[in-house]
Amino acid sequence: TFGQGWQAASGLLAPQVETGGNNPLLEIGLAGREYYVTHREALEDVSGTTLGLEVGGITNLALNEAQADHLKEIVAWQRQHGLYCNWLSPEEVETQWPWLARTAGALFAPADGSVDPNRLVQALIADGERLGVKRVADRITGLKAEGGRVTGATGANEYRSEMVLIAAGAWSGRLESLPRPVSVEPVRGQMIALERPEGLEDFASFGDDHYLLTRGDEILAGASMEHAGFAVGVTEDVIARIHQAAARICPALGDAKVTRSWAGLRPGTPDSLPIIGKEPLLEGLWYATGHGRNGVLLAGITGVVLQQMMAGEATLESVQAFRPERFWNR
Repeated sequence: TFGQGWQAASGLLAPQVETGGNNPLLEIGLAGREYYVTHREALEDVSGTTLGLEVGGITNLALNEAQADHLKEIVAWQRQHGLYCNWLSPEEVETQWPWLARTAGALFAPADGSVDPNRLVQALIADGERLGVKRVADRITGLKAEGGRVTGATGANEYRSEMVLIAAGAWSGRLESLPRPVSVEPVRGQMIALERPEGLEDFASFGDDHYLLTRGDEILAGASMEHAGFAVGVTEDVIARIHQAAARICPALGDAKVTRSWAGLRPGTPDSLPIIGKEPLLEGLWYATGHGRNGVLLAGITGVVLQQMMAGEATLESVQAFRPERFWNR
């Protein structure tokens, strides 16, 4: 199920820039990034289009000394654990990206990158069709169960199955007849696209709790994190704040025209970790939801992890942190 979260996504593949320390998202995020590198050719062949995959590295800019100290700790931890990650001095940042604001240095993850989420979704759909996936246009409203096991799902029509996977994004917890509450709520994200100033080379940077990403003749800037229910409209004040943050990262964008703006809903959880795995209270029910702002990064690898779990095979150790029953252990 593709909800409105991916529509707001930038497609950043940034597990090293966004995640530090022993966060369980780091292991699965690294695997998610590698999934697209490994499967790029096959997905592009089946869809007949490029994924827009770019792995030229991402910077996380320190705009003051406190941020620099924090990012240096992340760099040190990652390097101690065998990850390719560098600390760049203010002078190195200015030499490499002279159009950025003056910094106190930056974390640089050379293997992080991005993918075009719209092209990715179309490629995954095409690959599913190749594998025999049948897509049905319907709005699923609830589950059907009997004798302690799932028997299907209901919408405008009823669908019988011995196995059901809930992947309904921000709407996952709104399905009827769930065996337990599913702790997923919508988190709105607003984004803008700015005209790309002439001479600005490709780059991707985090800073000031926002990010910038060049794509074609635009620069994508985002993104807000708002608890606004299921409202998906954009608001002038948030769009203005994103533009201001973009200009603080890259002063040349202060006068850049906003060419478009949009919003989508991320599926958020209380601990900001996804919900992946088997439902202990109802045989045949599985979850793949709550991916928050990492939906695109984790989409491919989540399918791999679920396939391994369903087959009773070993999978990533960090997946234990995503078990469905952790919020309502009854």
